Amino acid sequence: MSAPGTANAANAANAASAASASRGRRAGAGGSAPPAPAALAAKVRTLGPSMTRSMQRVAEAVADDPAGCAALTVTGLAELTGTSEATVVRTARLLGYPGYRDLRLALAGLAAQQQSGRTPAITTDIAVDDPIADVVAKLAHDERQTLADTAAGLDTVQLGAAVAALAAARRTDVYGIGASGLVAQDLTQKLLRIGLIAHAPNDPHLAVTNAVQLRAGDVAVAITHSGSTGDVIEPLRAAFERGATTVAITGRPDSPVTQYADHVLTTSTARESELRPAAMSSRTSQLLVVDCLFVGVAQRTYESAAPALAASYEALAHRHGHRGRP
Repeated sequence: MSAPGTANAANAANAASAASASRGRRAGAGGSAPPAPAALAAKVRTLGPSMTRSMQRVAEAVADDPAGCAALTVTGLAELTGTSEATVVRTARLLGYPGYRDLRLALAGLAAQQQSGRTPAITTDIAVDDPIADVVAKLAHDERQTLADTAAGLDTVQLGAAVAALAAARRTDVYGIGASGLVAQDLTQKLLRIGLIAHAPNDPHLAVTNAVQLRAGDVAVAITHSGSTGDVIEPLRAAFERGATTVAITGRPDSPVTQYADHVLTTSTARESELRPAAMSSRTSQLLVVDCLFVGVAQRTYESAAPALAASYEALAHRHGHRGRP
């Protein structure tokens, strides 16, 4: 007879596996294309923290020297990084490539881009005694890099599917806590201004009670950089189990929240430092994804969105001291 703890762990693993399989069935057979060469460095930065140390060595090697690694066989790269061929293949797949051959092609493309003068930027941490002008320059650099990484790594197939679901939704619930909660509010108010029904409950209990009312034809969006925020996962799971289309916006594409997401949109983040916590840089990339979703939905619903947006401008014009658009 199994111990209770062992049985509970097995049940949790089985539930996660079932949820993952269900997501695959619901999301359809259409897979995502391998990342373009320009997205490789962004993928390494985004996924690196969640990799094993041996996989990190492989990822860092291909990002640091794409030309040299492109010339290596899978055996050669394994020897170079002190890992195994299986680790190299697993790393390639985690980065979004079907196999090592596809990764080598991307490395060759990235090397060609770098040789043409496109070199990767270097991020420098902010020091306590940095002049304010340097702080501005470093933050601006990190923000640009974060946005570029997010754009390069964003799966447009998944994005298009999420846009289609939002545009057709009866109602949309958006879940987020802390800094991600601010992003959830931003998405909600954007959807409201083009005439769509959207909610972003800021109380975890209310989020769950809202989620259990969702059904097929509704959409639930979870925003969590870590992908492991329980107060975000719980309502998304409830929505998923009741047949709503679910979307996860996260910096960790292999995190627990994705078990209950039909569509996963991966964000990037600048390197965390003492004076710049992850919440700051992750919010930048989350807002980019939210804007992409909003513009895509507005395009699909333009005939109703344009009049609704104009009406919202008009309704608020007196608060800005004039009539018409602010």
